[in-house]
Amino acid sequence: MSLEGKVAFVTGAASGMGRLLSHNMARAGARVAAVDLDEAGLAKTAEGNPGIECFSCDVTNPGALEAVAKQVETELGPIDRVFAAAAIMPSGRLLDQDLGTIHRIMDINYGGVVNTVRSTLPAMIERGHGDMVIFASMAGWQPVLLLGAYNASKFAVVSFSEVLLHENRNSGIRFACVCPPPVNTPLLDQAKDARPKIFDEVETLEPQSVLDAIEKTLDDGSFWVFPGKTTRMGWRFRRWFPKAGWKQIHKIEGW
Repeated sequence: MSLEGKVAFVTGAASGMGRLLSHNMARAGARVAAVDLDEAGLAKTAEGNPGIECFSCDVTNPGALEAVAKQVETELGPIDRVFAAAAIMPSGRLLDQDLGTIHRIMDINYGGVVNTVRSTLPAMIERGHGDMVIFASMAGWQPVLLLGAYNASKFAVVSFSEVLLHENRNSGIRFACVCPPPVNTPLLDQAKDARPKIFDEVETLEPQSVLDAIEKTLDDGSFWVFPGKTTRMGWRFRRWFPKAGWKQIHKIEGW
């Protein structure tokens, strides 16, 4: 894959999937705008990668994010690929979690997607080409115990992304909504205080396999990205047998 001369805009670029995305895009020849609030993490992402430019920004701040997008277009060039990957995943029972944490999960995971799309997509549509890749999760299809707030945010992302696709058909933009099972990134560590046991029962993917699935889905002209051997099967099972799914979840968690 050659992206020579292209510009990629990556949120959540200070670690995990966003960092790997930034490295992949830079290796393919793109100029990468790595966006995150974590300046130390961004510095590590850009270390030894001259094709990566860092932009410190909170994705929950729409005005700041729009300003960054305009700065990127001025300094690096028109944005060709957007990866909305910023997310957090604190876990816990819904009645035990701090209300501020619950709202922040929604603000970052869903609000950050909305702000990223609104800051970048109109100019891409005006040019008539580009890729908009939005990270949801299988958690956006299958709710589980101890991840209620995270599930809600990803359900919102799934719905928003699907409507966004259909409202912008024939715009020249390739859309993809990424719905992986657990992925071996630092995001999983955020759930360690109340770790759902189901994480140990389902397929856990390596980040690169998720990114490979994104490229294949875009090239195929598809929208939903279900990476891994069992993810699509799990998606179907949830849709067809929701009660059976919950019975299994309670059995695994022991309550």
